[in-house]
Amino acid sequence: MGLFQELKRRNVFKVTVGYIVMAWLVMQVADVVLNNIAAPDWVFKVIMLLLGLGLPFSIFFAWAFELTPEGLKLEKEVDRSQSITHQTGRKLDYAIIGVMAVALAYFIWESRFAAETPGVAGSKTTHVAATGVEKSHDYSIAVLPFVNMSSEPEQEYFSDGLSEELLNLLAKIPELQVASRSSAFQFKGEKIDLVEVAEKLKVAHVLEGSVRKSGNQIRITAQLIKADNGYHVWSETYDRSLDNIFELQDEISSAVVAALKIKLLGEAPKAEAVNPEAYALYLKGRYLHAKWGKENFENAILAYKQALEIDPSYAEAWASLSVTYLSATQNGYYDAGVGLALAREAVDKALELKPELATAWARLALIQSIFEWDWAGAERSIQKALNLAPDNELVLGAAGNIALGVGRADEALAYFQRLVADDPLDLVALYNVGDTLHRAGRLDEAETAFRRLLELNPEDWGSHTQLAIIMLRQGLFEEAWKELDMEVDPQQQEFGRILALHSKGRGEEASQRLDAFIAENQSWAAYLIADVFAWRDKPDAALDWLDRAYNQRDGLMASILND
Repeated sequence: MGLFQELKRRNVFKVTVGYIVMAWLVMQVADVVLNNIAAPDWVFKVIMLLLGLGLPFSIFFAWAFELTPEGLKLEKEVDRSQSITHQTGRKLDYAIIGVMAVALAYFIWESRFAAETPGVAGSKTTHVAATGVEKSHDYSIAVLPFVNMSSEPEQEYFSDGLSEELLNLLAKIPELQVASRSSAFQFKGEKIDLVEVAEKLKVAHVLEGSVRKSGNQIRITAQLIKADNGYHVWSETYDRSLDNIFELQDEISSAVVAALKIKLLGEAPKAEAVNPEAYALYLKGRYLHAKWGKENFENAILAYKQALEIDPSYAEAWASLSVTYLSATQNGYYDAGVGLALAREAVDKALELKPELATAWARLALIQSIFEWDWAGAERSIQKALNLAPDNELVLGAAGNIALGVGRADEALAYFQRLVADDPLDLVALYNVGDTLHRAGRLDEAETAFRRLLELNPEDWGSHTQLAIIMLRQGLFEEAWKELDMEVDPQQQEFGRILALHSKGRGEEASQRLDAFIAENQSWAAYLIADVFAWRDKPDAALDWLDRAYNQRDGLMASILND
Protein backbone atom coordinates (compact mmCIF):
# COMPACT_ATOMS: atom_id res chain seq x y z
CA MET A 1 0.00 0.00 0.00
CA GLY A 2 1.34 3.45 -0.95
CA LEU A 3 2.08 6.23 1.56
CA PHE A 4 -0.95 8.29 0.54
CA GLN A 5 -3.32 5.34 0.96
CA GLU A 6 -1.75 4.46 4.31
CA LEU A 7 -2.14 8.08 5.53
CA LYS A 8 -5.74 7.96 4.44
CA ARG A 9 -6.35 4.56 6.11
CA ARG A 10 -4.94 5.77 9.40
CA ASN A 11 -7.19 8.92 9.28
CA VAL A 12 -4.16 11.25 9.36
CA PHE A 13 -5.79 13.66 6.90
CA LYS A 14 -9.05 13.76 8.84
CA VAL A 15 -7.27 14.33 12.16
CA THR A 16 -5.22 17.14 10.61
CA VAL A 17 -8.29 18.89 9.15
CA GLY A 18 -10.24 18.50 12.37
CA TYR A 19 -7.36 19.83 14.46
CA ILE A 20 -6.88 22.89 12.23
CA VAL A 21 -10.59 23.78 12.29
CA MET A 22 -10.78 23.31 16.06
CA ALA A 23 -7.63 25.38 16.60
CA TRP A 24 -9.05 28.21 14.48
CA LEU A 25 -12.26 28.19 16.50
CA VAL A 26 -10.33 28.19 19.79
CA MET A 27 -8.30 31.23 18.63
CA GLN A 28 -11.45 33.18 17.72
CA VAL A 29 -13.03 32.52 21.10
CA ALA A 30 -9.75 33.33 22.87
CA ASP A 31 -9.46 36.61 20.97
CA VAL A 32 -12.91 37.75 22.11
CA VAL A 33 -12.46 36.61 25.72
CA LEU A 34 -8.94 38.01 26.13
CA ASN A 35 -9.91 41.39 24.65
CA ASN A 36 -12.85 41.65 27.04
CA ILE A 37 -10.67 40.99 30.09
CA ALA A 38 -7.85 43.24 28.74
CA ALA A 39 -5.32 40.39 28.88
CA PRO A 40 -1.75 41.20 27.76
CA ASP A 41 -0.81 40.43 24.16
CA TRP A 42 1.53 37.61 25.19
CA VAL A 43 -1.35 35.46 26.46
CA PHE A 44 -2.84 35.18 22.98
CA LYS A 45 0.64 34.54 21.54
CA VAL A 46 1.15 31.66 23.97
CA ILE A 47 -2.20 30.13 22.96
CA MET A 48 -1.22 30.40 19.28
CA LEU A 49 2.16 28.83 19.99
CA LEU A 50 0.67 25.90 21.90
CA LEU A 51 -1.91 25.26 19.20
CA GLY A 52 0.80 25.42 16.56
CA LEU A 53 3.02 22.98 18.45
CA GLY A 54 0.06 20.66 18.93
CA LEU A 55 -0.45 20.11 15.18
CA PRO A 56 2.64 17.95 14.50
CA PHE A 57 1.94 15.97 17.68
CA SER A 58 -1.63 15.28 16.56
CA ILE A 59 -0.35 14.12 13.15
CA PHE A 60 2.22 11.87 14.82
CA PHE A 61 -0.34 10.24 17.13
CA ALA A 62 -2.77 9.71 14.24
CA TRP A 63 0.00 7.89 12.35
CA ALA A 64 1.54 5.92 15.23
CA PHE A 65 -1.50 5.03 17.31
CA GLU A 66 -4.90 3.55 16.68
CA LEU A 67 -8.06 3.68 18.72
CA THR A 68 -9.36 0.12 19.41
CA PRO A 69 -12.19 -1.27 21.53
CA GLU A 70 -9.54 -2.04 24.15
CA GLY A 71 -8.19 1.52 24.09
CA LEU A 72 -5.29 3.35 22.41
CA LYS A 73 -2.58 1.04 20.97
CA LEU A 74 0.47 1.41 18.79
CA GLU A 75 -0.62 0.91 15.20
CA LYS A 76 1.99 -1.84 14.62
CA GLU A 77 0.49 -3.87 17.47
CA VAL A 78 -2.98 -3.93 15.90
CA ASP A 79 -4.00 -6.86 13.68
CA ARG A 80 -5.12 -5.41 10.36
CA SER A 81 -8.07 -7.79 10.32
CA GLN A 82 -9.19 -6.36 13.67
CA SER A 83 -8.64 -2.68 12.75
CA ILE A 84 -11.62 -0.32 13.14
CA THR A 85 -10.01 2.73 11.48
CA HIS A 86 -12.94 2.91 9.04
CA GLN A 87 -15.38 3.27 11.96
CA THR A 88 -13.12 5.85 13.63
CA GLY A 89 -12.95 7.70 10.29
CA ARG A 90 -16.75 7.98 10.15
CA LYS A 91 -16.82 9.36 13.69
CA LEU A 92 -14.13 11.87 12.72
CA ASP A 93 -16.26 12.86 9.72
CA TYR A 94 -19.17 13.66 12.02
CA ALA A 95 -16.90 15.53 14.43
CA ILE A 96 -15.33 17.59 11.62
CA ILE A 97 -18.76 18.44 10.19
CA GLY A 98 -19.94 19.52 13.64
CA VAL A 99 -16.90 21.69 14.33
CA MET A 100 -17.08 23.23 10.86
CA ALA A 101 -20.77 24.03 11.38
CA VAL A 102 -19.92 25.84 14.62
CA ALA A 103 -17.05 27.66 12.90
CA LEU A 104 -19.30 28.65 9.99
CA ALA A 105 -21.98 29.94 12.36
CA TYR A 106 -19.37 31.99 14.23
CA PHE A 107 -18.00 33.38 10.95
CA ILE A 108 -21.48 34.45 9.77
CA TRP A 109 -22.25 36.05 13.14
CA GLU A 110 -18.93 37.94 13.23
CA SER A 111 -19.04 39.17 9.63
CA ARG A 112 -22.69 40.15 9.48
CA PHE A 113 -24.81 40.29 12.61
CA ALA A 114 -22.16 41.48 15.07
CA ALA A 115 -21.55 44.60 12.98
CA GLU A 116 -25.21 45.63 12.79
CA THR A 117 -26.31 48.72 14.69
CA PRO A 118 -29.61 48.90 16.56
CA GLY A 119 -32.75 49.56 14.48
CA VAL A 120 -32.05 52.49 12.22
CA ALA A 121 -35.69 52.76 11.37
CA GLY A 122 -36.50 53.76 14.91
CA SER A 123 -33.35 55.71 15.63
CA LYS A 124 -33.38 59.17 17.16
CA THR A 125 -31.61 62.09 15.53
CA THR A 126 -29.57 63.88 18.18
CA HIS A 127 -27.89 66.66 16.24
CA VAL A 128 -27.98 68.35 12.86
CA ALA A 129 -24.62 69.72 11.79
CA ALA A 130 -24.17 72.99 9.98
CA THR A 131 -23.47 70.91 6.85
CA GLY A 132 -27.07 69.68 6.94
CA VAL A 133 -26.10 66.05 7.58
CA GLU A 134 -28.26 64.32 10.18
CA LYS A 135 -26.33 62.50 12.86
CA SER A 136 -28.21 59.48 14.14
CA HIS A 137 -27.55 58.29 17.68
CA ASP A 138 -26.70 54.92 16.13
CA TYR A 139 -23.78 56.63 14.43
CA SER A 140 -22.27 58.02 17.62
CA ILE A 141 -18.99 57.01 19.21
CA ALA A 142 -16.58 57.80 22.03
CA VAL A 143 -12.86 57.17 21.61
CA LEU A 144 -11.45 56.27 25.01
CA PRO A 145 -7.75 56.85 25.70
CA PHE A 146 -5.81 53.82 24.49
CA VAL A 147 -3.88 51.97 27.19
CA ASN A 148 -0.09 52.32 27.15
CA MET A 149 1.28 48.76 27.04
CA SER A 150 4.87 49.85 26.44
CA SER A 151 7.55 48.88 28.92
CA GLU A 152 8.31 52.57 29.48
CA PRO A 153 5.55 54.52 31.32
CA GLU A 154 6.76 57.78 29.75
CA GLN A 155 5.51 56.47 26.39
CA GLU A 156 2.01 57.26 27.62
CA TYR A 157 2.11 60.50 25.65
CA PHE A 158 2.10 58.43 22.46
CA SER A 159 -0.94 56.29 23.38
CA ASP A 160 -2.87 59.36 24.56
CA GLY A 161 -1.88 61.32 21.47
CA LEU A 162 -2.83 58.55 19.08
CA SER A 163 -6.23 58.22 20.75
CA GLU A 164 -6.83 61.94 20.33
CA GLU A 165 -5.69 61.87 16.70
CA LEU A 166 -8.11 59.03 15.94
CA LEU A 167 -10.87 60.99 17.68
CA ASN A 168 -10.12 64.07 15.58
CA LEU A 169 -10.04 62.02 12.37
CA LEU A 170 -13.40 60.39 13.11
CA ALA A 171 -14.85 63.78 14.08
CA LYS A 172 -14.24 64.95 10.50
CA ILE A 173 -16.84 62.46 9.24
CA PRO A 174 -20.05 64.53 8.98
CA GLU A 175 -22.30 61.51 9.44
CA LEU A 176 -20.64 60.45 12.72
CA GLN A 177 -21.20 62.04 16.12
CA VAL A 178 -18.04 61.87 18.25
CA ALA A 179 -17.78 62.63 21.97
CA SER A 180 -15.22 65.31 22.75
CA ARG A 181 -11.73 64.62 23.97
CA SER A 182 -12.38 66.32 27.31
CA SER A 183 -15.31 64.00 28.01
CA ALA A 184 -13.79 60.75 26.76
CA PHE A 185 -10.49 61.28 28.58
CA GLN A 186 -12.22 61.68 31.95
CA PHE A 187 -12.26 57.89 32.15
CA LYS A 188 -8.52 57.51 31.64
CA GLY A 189 -6.93 55.09 34.08
CA GLU A 190 -10.23 54.05 35.67
CA LYS A 191 -11.80 50.62 35.88
CA ILE A 192 -14.90 51.28 33.86
CA ASP A 193 -18.05 49.61 32.62
CA LEU A 194 -18.18 50.43 28.90
CA VAL A 195 -21.99 50.31 28.82
CA GLU A 196 -22.13 52.83 31.69
CA VAL A 197 -19.55 55.06 30.00
CA ALA A 198 -21.51 55.05 26.75
CA GLU A 199 -24.66 55.97 28.63
CA LYS A 200 -22.93 58.91 30.32
CA LEU A 201 -21.47 60.12 27.02
CA LYS A 202 -24.75 59.45 25.18
CA VAL A 203 -23.10 57.39 22.44
CA ALA A 204 -24.02 54.06 20.85
CA HIS A 205 -20.45 52.76 20.46
CA VAL A 206 -17.09 52.92 22.20
CA LEU A 207 -13.68 52.55 20.56
CA GLU A 208 -10.93 51.42 22.91
CA GLY A 209 -7.59 49.73 22.57
CA SER A 210 -3.95 49.57 23.54
CA VAL A 211 -0.64 50.80 22.14
CA ARG A 212 2.75 49.19 22.52
CA LYS A 213 5.70 51.22 21.21
CA SER A 214 9.26 49.93 21.10
CA GLY A 215 11.72 52.06 19.17
CA ASN A 216 10.30 52.52 15.69
CA GLN A 217 7.85 49.61 15.99
CA ILE A 218 4.28 49.90 17.25
CA ARG A 219 1.52 47.41 17.95
CA ILE A 220 -2.00 48.78 18.15
CA THR A 221 -5.00 46.74 19.23
CA ALA A 222 -8.35 48.42 18.62
CA GLN A 223 -11.87 47.21 19.31
CA LEU A 224 -15.28 48.71 18.69
CA ILE A 225 -17.90 47.91 21.34
CA LYS A 226 -21.66 48.16 20.94
CA ALA A 227 -22.88 50.05 23.98
CA ASP A 228 -26.31 48.54 24.56
CA ASN A 229 -24.99 45.02 25.07
CA GLY A 230 -21.20 45.30 25.44
CA TYR A 231 -20.53 43.03 22.45
CA HIS A 232 -17.64 43.43 20.03
CA VAL A 233 -18.58 44.88 16.66
CA TRP A 234 -15.04 44.78 15.32
CA SER A 235 -11.51 44.29 16.59
CA GLU A 236 -8.06 44.14 15.01
CA THR A 237 -4.39 44.12 15.92
CA TYR A 238 -1.84 46.01 13.83
CA ASP A 239 1.94 45.61 13.84
CA ARG A 240 3.61 48.46 11.97
CA SER A 241 6.56 50.80 12.00
CA LEU A 242 6.19 54.40 13.12
CA ASP A 243 6.65 55.41 9.48
CA ASN A 244 3.22 53.91 8.72
CA ILE A 245 1.35 55.58 11.59
CA PHE A 246 -0.81 57.80 9.37
CA GLU A 247 -1.87 54.98 7.04
CA LEU A 248 -2.72 53.02 10.17
CA GLN A 249 -4.97 55.80 11.47
CA ASP A 250 -6.77 55.79 8.10
CA GLU A 251 -7.20 52.00 8.29
CA ILE A 252 -8.74 52.14 11.76
CA SER A 253 -11.03 55.01 10.79
CA SER A 254 -12.18 53.16 7.66
CA ALA A 255 -12.73 49.97 9.65
CA VAL A 256 -14.95 51.84 12.13
CA VAL A 257 -17.00 53.35 9.29
CA ALA A 258 -17.37 49.93 7.67
CA ALA A 259 -18.31 48.24 10.94
CA LEU A 260 -21.01 50.84 11.64
CA LYS A 261 -22.24 50.54 8.03
CA ILE A 262 -22.12 54.32 7.58
CA LYS A 263 -22.84 55.52 4.07
CA LEU A 264 -20.52 58.47 3.52
CA LEU A 265 -21.73 61.33 1.35
CA GLY A 266 -18.16 62.17 0.34
CA GLU A 267 -14.67 60.77 0.60
CA ALA A 268 -13.46 59.53 3.97
CA PRO A 269 -11.08 61.99 5.68
CA LYS A 270 -7.41 61.05 5.68
CA ALA A 271 -4.74 61.68 8.30
CA GLU A 272 -2.20 64.19 7.07
CA ALA A 273 1.25 62.59 6.94
CA VAL A 274 4.22 64.45 8.42
CA ASN A 275 7.67 63.39 9.55
CA PRO A 276 7.08 60.54 12.07
CA GLU A 277 9.73 61.82 14.52
CA ALA A 278 8.23 65.31 14.45
CA TYR A 279 4.79 63.77 14.93
CA ALA A 280 5.89 61.87 18.04
CA LEU A 281 7.35 65.06 19.54
CA TYR A 282 4.16 66.94 18.68
CA LEU A 283 2.12 64.32 20.59
CA LYS A 284 4.54 64.65 23.50
CA GLY A 285 4.09 68.42 23.56
CA ARG A 286 0.30 68.16 23.67
CA TYR A 287 0.46 65.55 26.44
CA LEU A 288 2.73 67.74 28.59
CA HIS A 289 0.62 70.86 27.99
CA ALA A 290 -2.49 69.02 29.17
CA LYS A 291 -0.73 68.15 32.45
CA TRP A 292 -0.40 71.91 33.17
CA GLY A 293 2.09 73.75 35.35
CA LYS A 294 5.28 75.72 34.74
CA GLU A 295 7.62 72.75 34.23
CA ASN A 296 5.16 70.95 31.97
CA PHE A 297 4.67 74.07 29.87
CA GLU A 298 8.44 74.48 29.51
CA ASN A 299 8.86 70.84 28.44
CA ALA A 300 5.92 71.08 26.05
CA ILE A 301 7.46 74.14 24.39
CA LEU A 302 10.75 72.27 24.11
CA ALA A 303 9.03 69.28 22.46
CA TYR A 304 7.25 71.52 19.94
CA LYS A 305 10.47 73.31 19.11
CA GLN A 306 12.23 69.99 18.55
CA ALA A 307 9.41 68.88 16.26
CA LEU A 308 9.68 72.13 14.30
CA GLU A 309 13.44 71.75 13.95
CA ILE A 310 12.74 68.46 12.18
CA ASP A 311 9.79 69.79 10.15
CA PRO A 312 9.53 73.61 10.08
CA SER A 313 6.38 73.35 7.91
CA TYR A 314 4.37 71.48 10.59
CA ALA A 315 1.43 73.88 10.96
CA GLU A 316 -0.31 71.98 13.78
CA ALA A 317 2.88 72.10 15.86
CA TRP A 318 3.11 75.87 15.37
CA ALA A 319 -0.53 76.27 16.43
CA SER A 320 -0.06 74.12 19.54
CA LEU A 321 3.13 75.99 20.43
CA SER A 322 1.08 79.20 20.34
CA VAL A 323 -1.45 77.70 22.76
CA THR A 324 1.23 76.72 25.26
CA TYR A 325 2.82 80.18 25.14
CA LEU A 326 -0.60 81.67 25.89
CA SER A 327 -1.28 79.29 28.78
CA ALA A 328 2.14 79.96 30.29
CA THR A 329 1.62 83.72 29.94
CA GLN A 330 -1.86 83.66 31.49
CA ASN A 331 -0.47 81.76 34.48
CA GLY A 332 2.25 84.34 35.06
CA TYR A 333 5.20 82.24 33.79
CA TYR A 334 6.02 84.70 30.99
CA ASP A 335 6.08 88.47 30.86
CA ALA A 336 2.77 89.42 29.22
CA GLY A 337 4.38 91.29 26.33
CA VAL A 338 6.95 88.57 25.63
CA GLY A 339 4.49 85.68 25.91
CA LEU A 340 1.90 87.39 23.73
CA ALA A 341 4.47 88.19 21.03
CA LEU A 342 5.68 84.57 20.96
CA ALA A 343 2.12 83.22 20.83
CA ARG A 344 1.13 85.59 18.03
CA GLU A 345 4.25 84.77 16.02
CA ALA A 346 3.56 81.03 16.30
CA VAL A 347 -0.12 81.19 15.31
CA ASP A 348 0.67 83.52 12.39
CA LYS A 349 3.23 80.99 11.19
CA ALA A 350 0.65 78.20 11.44
CA LEU A 351 -1.83 80.14 9.29
CA GLU A 352 0.84 81.08 6.80
CA LEU A 353 1.60 77.39 6.32
CA LYS A 354 -2.01 76.16 6.46
CA PRO A 355 -4.66 78.86 5.92
CA GLU A 356 -7.47 76.27 6.20
CA LEU A 357 -6.54 75.27 9.77
CA ALA A 358 -9.72 76.24 11.62
CA THR A 359 -8.33 75.76 15.13
CA ALA A 360 -5.49 78.18 14.35
CA TRP A 361 -8.02 80.84 13.29
CA ALA A 362 -9.85 80.22 16.57
CA ARG A 363 -6.61 80.63 18.55
CA LEU A 364 -5.83 83.83 16.67
CA ALA A 365 -9.31 85.12 17.49
CA LEU A 366 -8.71 84.50 21.19
CA ILE A 367 -5.35 86.31 21.07
CA GLN A 368 -6.96 89.24 19.28
CA SER A 369 -9.78 89.44 21.81
CA ILE A 370 -8.23 88.49 25.15
CA PHE A 371 -4.84 90.19 24.75
CA GLU A 372 -4.88 92.60 21.82
CA TRP A 373 -8.49 93.78 22.34
CA ASP A 374 -8.94 93.88 18.57
CA TRP A 375 -12.59 92.87 18.64
CA ALA A 376 -13.28 93.51 14.96
CA GLY A 377 -10.27 91.41 13.99
CA ALA A 378 -11.32 88.67 16.43
CA GLU A 379 -14.81 88.53 14.91
CA ARG A 380 -13.36 88.17 11.39
CA SER A 381 -11.03 85.42 12.54
CA ILE A 382 -13.68 83.45 14.40
CA GLN A 383 -16.02 83.68 11.43
CA LYS A 384 -13.33 82.13 9.23
CA ALA A 385 -12.94 79.36 11.81
CA LEU A 386 -16.70 78.74 11.89
CA ASN A 387 -16.86 78.60 8.11
CA LEU A 388 -14.06 76.01 8.03
CA ALA A 389 -15.19 73.85 10.98
CA PRO A 390 -18.71 74.75 12.19
CA ASP A 391 -18.90 71.79 14.58
CA ASN A 392 -15.42 71.90 16.09
CA GLU A 393 -15.61 72.20 19.88
CA LEU A 394 -12.60 74.53 20.17
CA VAL A 395 -14.04 76.80 17.47
CA LEU A 396 -17.47 76.90 19.10
CA GLY A 397 -15.92 77.62 22.51
CA ALA A 398 -13.87 80.49 21.09
CA ALA A 399 -16.95 81.86 19.32
CA GLY A 400 -18.78 81.86 22.64
CA ASN A 401 -15.96 83.65 24.45
CA ILE A 402 -15.75 86.34 21.78
CA ALA A 403 -19.53 86.88 21.76
CA LEU A 404 -19.40 87.23 25.55
CA GLY A 405 -16.52 89.72 25.33
CA VAL A 406 -18.46 92.07 23.05
CA GLY A 407 -21.55 91.91 25.25
CA ARG A 408 -23.67 89.37 23.34
CA ALA A 409 -24.26 87.16 26.37
CA ASP A 410 -27.30 85.35 24.95
CA GLU A 411 -25.35 84.37 21.83
CA ALA A 412 -22.40 83.22 23.94
CA LEU A 413 -24.68 81.13 26.14
CA ALA A 414 -26.20 79.49 23.04
CA TYR A 415 -22.73 78.42 21.85
CA PHE A 416 -21.81 76.98 25.24
CA GLN A 417 -25.17 75.24 25.70
CA ARG A 418 -24.85 73.69 22.26
CA LEU A 419 -21.50 72.20 23.29
CA VAL A 420 -23.05 70.77 26.46
CA ALA A 421 -26.02 69.37 24.51
CA ASP A 422 -23.65 67.62 22.11
CA ASP A 423 -21.34 66.47 24.89
CA PRO A 424 -22.85 66.48 28.40
CA LEU A 425 -19.48 65.76 30.03
CA ASP A 426 -17.63 68.70 28.45
CA LEU A 427 -16.30 70.34 31.63
CA VAL A 428 -15.03 73.48 29.91
CA ALA A 429 -18.39 74.10 28.26
CA LEU A 430 -20.21 73.46 31.54
CA TYR A 431 -17.95 75.97 33.30
CA ASN A 432 -18.63 78.55 30.59
CA VAL A 433 -22.39 77.96 30.87
CA GLY A 434 -22.23 78.50 34.64
CA ASP A 435 -19.97 81.55 34.33
CA THR A 436 -22.18 83.19 31.68
CA LEU A 437 -25.34 82.61 33.72
CA HIS A 438 -23.58 83.95 36.83
CA ARG A 439 -22.53 87.14 35.04
CA ALA A 440 -26.11 87.56 33.79
CA GLY A 441 -27.41 87.39 37.37
CA ARG A 442 -29.23 84.08 36.79
CA LEU A 443 -27.86 82.68 40.03
CA ASP A 444 -30.05 79.59 40.46
CA GLU A 445 -29.29 78.37 36.94
CA ALA A 446 -25.59 79.14 37.37
CA GLU A 447 -25.55 77.19 40.63
CA THR A 448 -27.14 74.19 38.88
CA ALA A 449 -24.49 74.28 36.15
CA PHE A 450 -21.57 74.44 38.60
CA ARG A 451 -23.02 71.68 40.79
CA ARG A 452 -23.39 69.47 37.73
CA LEU A 453 -19.76 70.20 36.80
CA LEU A 454 -18.53 69.37 40.30
CA GLU A 455 -20.49 66.11 40.31
CA LEU A 456 -18.45 65.12 37.27
CA ASN A 457 -15.14 66.45 38.59
CA PRO A 458 -15.02 67.47 42.27
CA GLU A 459 -11.50 68.86 41.78
CA ASP A 460 -12.29 71.16 38.87
CA TRP A 461 -10.08 74.25 39.02
CA GLY A 462 -11.95 77.36 40.24
CA SER A 463 -15.46 75.88 40.22
CA HIS A 464 -15.85 75.62 44.01
CA THR A 465 -14.84 79.28 44.25
CA GLN A 466 -17.41 80.27 41.61
CA LEU A 467 -20.10 78.33 43.45
CA ALA A 468 -19.05 79.96 46.75
CA ILE A 469 -19.33 83.45 45.24
CA ILE A 470 -22.85 82.63 44.04
CA MET A 471 -23.69 81.57 47.61
CA LEU A 472 -22.25 84.83 48.96
CA ARG A 473 -24.49 86.76 46.58
CA GLN A 474 -27.42 84.72 47.93
CA GLY A 475 -26.46 85.54 51.54
CA LEU A 476 -25.35 81.99 52.34
CA PHE A 477 -22.09 82.96 54.08
CA GLU A 478 -21.38 79.82 56.10
CA GLU A 479 -22.23 77.54 53.18
CA ALA A 480 -19.89 79.55 50.95
CA TRP A 481 -17.02 79.21 53.44
CA LYS A 482 -17.47 75.44 53.54
CA GLU A 483 -17.54 75.33 49.75
CA LEU A 484 -14.20 77.15 49.61
CA ASP A 485 -12.68 74.40 51.76
CA MET A 486 -13.01 72.13 48.72
CA GLU A 487 -11.29 74.47 46.22
CA VAL A 488 -8.11 72.84 44.86
CA ASP A 489 -6.45 75.97 43.45
CA PRO A 490 -4.85 77.97 46.28
CA GLN A 491 -4.99 81.34 44.51
CA GLN A 492 -8.67 80.99 43.61
CA GLN A 493 -9.39 79.74 47.11
CA GLU A 494 -7.71 82.75 48.72
CA PHE A 495 -9.51 85.12 46.34
CA GLY A 496 -12.83 83.61 47.49
CA ARG A 497 -11.80 83.72 51.16
CA ILE A 498 -11.11 87.49 50.98
CA LEU A 499 -14.57 88.10 49.46
CA ALA A 500 -16.23 85.86 52.06
CA LEU A 501 -14.47 87.49 55.03
CA HIS A 502 -15.72 90.91 53.93
CA SER A 503 -19.27 89.57 53.45
CA LYS A 504 -19.16 87.99 56.93
CA GLY A 505 -18.18 91.33 58.49
CA ARG A 506 -14.57 90.37 59.24
CA GLY A 507 -13.15 93.39 57.43
CA GLU A 508 -9.82 93.68 59.26
CA GLU A 509 -8.90 90.04 58.56
CA ALA A 510 -10.02 90.46 54.96
CA SER A 511 -7.73 93.51 54.58
CA GLN A 512 -4.72 91.66 55.97
CA ARG A 513 -5.24 88.73 53.64
CA LEU A 514 -5.81 91.09 50.71
CA ASP A 515 -2.48 92.83 51.41
CA ALA A 516 -0.71 89.46 51.35
CA PHE A 517 -2.55 88.47 48.15
CA ILE A 518 -1.52 91.72 46.46
CA ALA A 519 2.12 91.31 47.48
CA GLU A 520 2.23 87.82 46.02
CA ASN A 521 0.08 88.14 42.88
CA GLN A 522 -0.01 91.78 41.74
CA SER A 523 2.16 91.08 38.67
CA TRP A 524 -0.56 89.00 37.02
CA ALA A 525 -3.80 89.33 39.07
CA ALA A 526 -4.55 93.06 38.82
CA TYR A 527 -8.06 92.42 37.49
CA LEU A 528 -8.89 90.00 40.33
CA ILE A 529 -7.66 92.58 42.83
CA ALA A 530 -9.92 95.17 41.20
CA ASP A 531 -12.77 92.66 41.66
CA VAL A 532 -12.04 92.47 45.38
CA PHE A 533 -12.12 96.26 45.83
CA ALA A 534 -15.37 96.48 43.84
CA TRP A 535 -16.84 93.76 46.09
CA ARG A 536 -15.77 95.83 49.11
CA ASP A 537 -17.47 98.91 47.60
CA LYS A 538 -14.24 100.85 47.06
CA PRO A 539 -14.65 102.09 43.49
CA ASP A 540 -11.58 104.37 43.44
CA ALA A 541 -9.24 101.53 44.39
CA ALA A 542 -11.03 99.24 41.96
CA LEU A 543 -10.50 101.70 39.11
CA ASP A 544 -6.82 102.11 40.03
CA TRP A 545 -6.32 98.36 39.76
CA LEU A 546 -8.29 98.26 36.51
CA ASP A 547 -5.81 100.81 35.15
CA ARG A 548 -2.98 98.50 36.19
CA ALA A 549 -4.77 95.54 34.61
CA TYR A 550 -5.08 97.53 31.39
CA ASN A 551 -1.40 98.44 31.38
CA GLN A 552 -0.41 94.83 32.14
CA ARG A 553 -2.60 93.55 29.29
CA ASP A 554 -4.45 91.38 31.81
CA GLY A 555 -6.49 88.82 29.87
CA LEU A 556 -9.46 89.16 32.24
CA MET A 557 -9.97 92.71 30.95
CA ALA A 558 -11.76 91.08 28.02
CA SER A 559 -14.64 90.19 30.35
CA ILE A 560 -15.25 93.73 31.64
CA LEU A 561 -18.50 94.31 29.74
CA ASN A 562 -20.11 91.43 31.65
CA ASP A 563 -18.62 92.03 35.10
